[in-house]
Amino acid sequence: MPSPPHPARGDIGRRVATRRKQLGLSTQDVALRAGAAPGYIKYVEEQSAAPGVGFLLRLANALETTVEELTGTTADLPTGLEKAARQARMVQLDETESWALLGDHGVGRVALTGGDGPVVLPLNYQVLDGEVVFSTGEHSPLAAAAGTEIAFEADHIDEAFSKGWSVLLVGPLRAVTDEEVARRLREAAYSTPWAGDGREHVVVLAPRRVTGRKIIVSGAPGDAD
Repeated sequence: MPSPPHPARGDIGRRVATRRKQLGLSTQDVALRAGAAPGYIKYVEEQSAAPGVGFLLRLANALETTVEELTGTTADLPTGLEKAARQARMVQLDETESWALLGDHGVGRVALTGGDGPVVLPLNYQVLDGEVVFSTGEHSPLAAAAGTEIAFEADHIDEAFSKGWSVLLVGPLRAVTDEEVARRLREAAYSTPWAGDGREHVVVLAPRRVTGRKIIVSGAPGDAD
Protein backbone atom coordinates (compact mmCIF):
# COMPACT_ATOMS: atom_id res chain seq x y z
CA MET A 1 0.00 0.00 0.00
CA PRO A 2 1.57 3.32 -1.01
CA SER A 3 2.51 5.70 1.80
CA PRO A 4 0.52 8.93 2.07
CA PRO A 5 2.08 12.00 0.48
CA HIS A 6 4.24 14.16 2.72
CA PRO A 7 2.22 17.17 3.90
CA ALA A 8 3.08 20.49 2.35
CA ARG A 9 5.34 22.56 4.55
CA GLY A 10 4.14 26.09 5.29
CA ASP A 11 6.16 29.29 5.22
CA ILE A 12 6.73 29.24 8.98
CA GLY A 13 7.90 25.64 8.88
CA ARG A 14 10.44 26.35 6.17
CA ARG A 15 11.79 29.37 8.04
CA VAL A 16 11.98 27.49 11.34
CA ALA A 17 13.82 24.54 9.78
CA THR A 18 16.22 26.80 7.89
CA ARG A 19 17.06 28.87 10.97
CA ARG A 20 17.47 25.76 13.13
CA LYS A 21 19.96 24.30 10.65
CA GLN A 22 21.84 27.60 10.45
CA LEU A 23 22.38 27.41 14.21
CA GLY A 24 23.32 23.73 14.07
CA LEU A 25 20.48 22.74 16.41
CA SER A 26 18.40 19.57 16.53
CA THR A 27 14.63 19.59 17.01
CA GLN A 28 15.30 18.41 20.56
CA ASP A 29 17.60 21.39 21.18
CA VAL A 30 14.95 23.83 19.93
CA ALA A 31 12.24 22.10 21.94
CA LEU A 32 14.29 22.42 25.12
CA ARG A 33 14.95 26.10 24.47
CA ALA A 34 11.31 26.84 23.63
CA GLY A 35 9.76 24.72 26.37
CA ALA A 36 7.93 22.50 23.89
CA ALA A 37 7.82 18.84 22.89
CA PRO A 38 10.26 17.78 20.14
CA GLY A 39 7.32 16.28 18.27
CA TYR A 40 5.61 19.67 18.10
CA ILE A 41 8.73 21.37 16.71
CA LYS A 42 8.81 18.66 14.03
CA TYR A 43 5.11 19.23 13.37
CA VAL A 44 5.64 22.99 12.94
CA GLU A 45 8.50 22.37 10.50
CA GLU A 46 6.77 19.75 8.39
CA GLN A 47 3.12 20.78 8.30
CA SER A 48 1.16 23.93 7.60
CA ALA A 49 0.91 24.84 11.26
CA ALA A 50 -0.38 28.13 12.67
CA PRO A 51 1.22 28.47 16.12
CA GLY A 52 -0.09 31.05 18.57
CA VAL A 53 1.74 34.28 19.25
CA GLY A 54 2.95 33.14 22.67
CA PHE A 55 4.63 30.05 21.24
CA LEU A 56 6.05 32.03 18.30
CA LEU A 57 7.72 34.41 20.75
CA ARG A 58 9.33 31.50 22.61
CA LEU A 59 10.31 29.84 19.33
CA ALA A 60 11.86 33.04 17.96
CA ASN A 61 13.86 33.44 21.17
CA ALA A 62 14.99 29.81 20.96
CA LEU A 63 16.15 30.37 17.39
CA GLU A 64 17.82 33.71 18.22
CA THR A 65 15.64 35.61 15.77
CA THR A 66 12.35 37.51 15.67
CA VAL A 67 8.71 36.59 15.11
CA GLU A 68 8.77 38.84 12.03
CA GLU A 69 11.59 36.79 10.52
CA LEU A 70 9.86 33.48 11.24
CA THR A 71 6.56 34.59 9.75
CA GLY A 72 8.13 36.21 6.68
CA THR A 73 6.90 39.70 7.52
CA THR A 74 10.32 41.14 6.66
CA ALA A 75 10.98 38.90 3.65
CA ASP A 76 10.81 41.71 1.08
CA LEU A 77 12.50 44.34 3.22
CA PRO A 78 16.22 45.14 3.12
CA THR A 79 18.30 43.64 5.91
CA GLY A 80 19.87 45.69 8.66
CA LEU A 81 16.79 47.67 9.76
CA GLU A 82 17.50 47.30 13.47
CA LYS A 83 19.50 49.78 15.54
CA ALA A 84 23.15 49.11 16.33
CA ALA A 85 23.81 46.97 19.40
CA ARG A 86 25.54 48.34 22.47
CA GLN A 87 29.14 47.23 23.07
CA ALA A 88 29.56 46.00 19.52
CA ARG A 89 32.99 45.73 17.93
CA MET A 90 34.39 44.82 14.54
CA VAL A 91 37.03 42.11 14.19
CA GLN A 92 39.06 41.00 11.19
CA LEU A 93 38.87 37.34 10.19
CA ASP A 94 41.76 35.27 8.91
CA GLU A 95 41.53 33.24 5.73
CA THR A 96 40.59 30.00 7.49
CA GLU A 97 37.76 31.67 9.39
CA SER A 98 36.55 33.37 6.21
CA TRP A 99 36.36 30.10 4.27
CA ALA A 100 34.55 28.45 7.17
CA LEU A 101 31.85 31.13 7.17
CA LEU A 102 31.52 30.98 3.40
CA GLY A 103 30.73 27.28 3.64
CA ASP A 104 30.40 25.13 0.54
CA HIS A 105 27.47 26.89 -1.11
CA GLY A 106 25.04 29.78 -0.80
CA VAL A 107 24.08 33.11 -2.35
CA GLY A 108 26.51 36.01 -2.66
CA ARG A 109 27.34 38.93 -4.94
CA VAL A 110 29.93 39.49 -7.64
CA ALA A 111 31.29 42.94 -8.44
CA LEU A 112 32.65 43.52 -11.93
CA THR A 113 32.92 46.13 -14.63
CA GLY A 114 30.29 45.87 -17.37
CA GLY A 115 29.60 47.83 -20.51
CA ASP A 116 27.90 50.62 -18.54
CA GLY A 117 30.39 50.66 -15.67
CA PRO A 118 30.59 48.85 -12.34
CA VAL A 119 27.84 46.36 -11.55
CA VAL A 120 27.03 44.10 -8.59
CA LEU A 121 25.04 40.92 -9.24
CA PRO A 122 23.55 38.40 -6.75
CA LEU A 123 24.00 34.74 -7.61
CA ASN A 124 24.35 31.21 -6.28
CA TYR A 125 27.85 29.94 -5.60
CA GLN A 126 29.58 26.64 -4.92
CA VAL A 127 32.98 26.26 -3.24
CA LEU A 128 35.13 23.45 -4.64
CA ASP A 129 38.82 22.87 -3.87
CA GLY A 130 39.52 26.44 -2.78
CA GLU A 131 37.76 28.03 -5.74
CA VAL A 132 34.27 29.49 -6.23
CA VAL A 133 32.14 28.12 -9.06
CA PHE A 134 29.21 29.92 -10.71
CA SER A 135 26.74 28.84 -13.40
CA THR A 136 25.55 31.72 -15.55
CA GLY A 137 24.12 32.56 -18.95
CA GLU A 138 26.46 32.35 -21.91
CA HIS A 139 25.99 36.05 -22.72
CA SER A 140 25.65 37.36 -19.18
CA PRO A 141 27.83 40.13 -17.72
CA LEU A 142 29.55 37.53 -15.53
CA ALA A 143 30.41 35.34 -18.53
CA ALA A 144 31.78 38.41 -20.32
CA ALA A 145 34.02 39.15 -17.33
CA ALA A 146 36.03 35.93 -17.81
CA GLY A 147 39.71 36.79 -18.12
CA THR A 148 39.41 39.79 -15.78
CA GLU A 149 39.67 40.21 -12.03
CA ILE A 150 36.43 40.35 -10.05
CA ALA A 151 35.33 40.59 -6.43
CA PHE A 152 32.91 38.19 -4.75
CA GLU A 153 31.19 38.91 -1.43
CA ALA A 154 28.92 36.88 0.83
CA ASP A 155 27.52 37.85 4.21
CA HIS A 156 25.06 37.05 6.93
CA ILE A 157 22.99 39.50 8.98
CA ASP A 158 21.57 38.57 12.39
CA GLU A 159 18.74 41.05 12.85
CA ALA A 160 17.91 39.87 16.37
CA PHE A 161 21.29 40.95 17.73
CA SER A 162 22.37 43.54 15.12
CA LYS A 163 25.48 41.59 14.21
CA GLY A 164 26.81 39.70 11.23
CA TRP A 165 29.79 38.87 9.07
CA SER A 166 31.04 39.43 5.54
CA VAL A 167 33.66 37.65 3.45
CA LEU A 168 35.38 39.13 0.39
CA LEU A 169 37.28 37.22 -2.29
CA VAL A 170 39.23 38.93 -5.08
CA GLY A 171 40.90 37.23 -8.01
CA PRO A 172 40.81 36.29 -11.70
CA LEU A 173 37.73 34.74 -13.27
CA ARG A 174 38.11 32.03 -15.89
CA ALA A 175 35.61 30.31 -18.15
CA VAL A 176 35.43 26.50 -18.16
CA THR A 177 35.60 25.64 -21.85
CA ASP A 178 35.85 21.86 -21.51
CA GLU A 179 32.21 20.74 -21.54
CA GLU A 180 32.93 17.52 -19.65
CA VAL A 181 34.62 19.47 -16.86
CA ALA A 182 31.77 22.00 -16.86
CA ARG A 183 29.22 19.19 -16.60
CA ARG A 184 31.02 17.67 -13.59
CA LEU A 185 31.13 21.06 -11.88
CA ARG A 186 27.42 21.62 -12.47
CA GLU A 187 26.63 18.16 -11.11
CA ALA A 188 28.77 18.83 -8.02
CA ALA A 189 26.79 21.97 -7.21
CA TYR A 190 24.31 21.85 -4.35
CA SER A 191 21.62 23.51 -6.48
CA THR A 192 20.93 24.84 -9.91
CA PRO A 193 20.75 28.68 -10.06
CA TRP A 194 17.70 30.06 -8.29
CA ALA A 195 17.08 32.37 -11.24
CA GLY A 196 16.09 29.43 -13.43
CA ASP A 197 17.19 27.53 -16.52
CA GLY A 198 19.48 28.69 -19.29
CA ARG A 199 22.48 29.16 -16.99
CA GLU A 200 24.77 26.34 -18.10
CA HIS A 201 27.91 28.40 -18.68
CA VAL A 202 30.42 27.69 -15.89
CA VAL A 203 32.98 30.22 -14.65
CA VAL A 204 35.42 29.86 -11.77
CA LEU A 205 36.94 32.42 -9.41
CA ALA A 206 40.44 31.55 -8.17
CA PRO A 207 40.88 34.00 -5.29
CA ARG A 208 44.27 35.56 -4.66
CA ARG A 209 42.95 37.44 -1.62
CA VAL A 210 40.45 36.23 1.00
CA THR A 211 39.41 38.54 3.84
CA GLY A 212 36.54 38.77 6.27
CA ARG A 213 35.01 40.92 8.97
CA LYS A 214 32.63 40.12 11.81
CA ILE A 215 30.60 42.22 14.23
CA ILE A 216 30.86 40.89 17.79
CA VAL A 217 28.16 41.83 20.29
CA SER A 218 28.87 41.31 23.96
CA GLY A 219 26.37 38.90 25.50
CA ALA A 220 24.93 37.72 22.18
CA PRO A 221 24.78 33.94 21.58
CA GLY A 222 28.09 32.68 20.21
CA ASP A 223 30.01 35.84 21.16
CA ALA A 224 32.33 35.99 24.13
CA ASP A 225 31.96 38.89 26.56
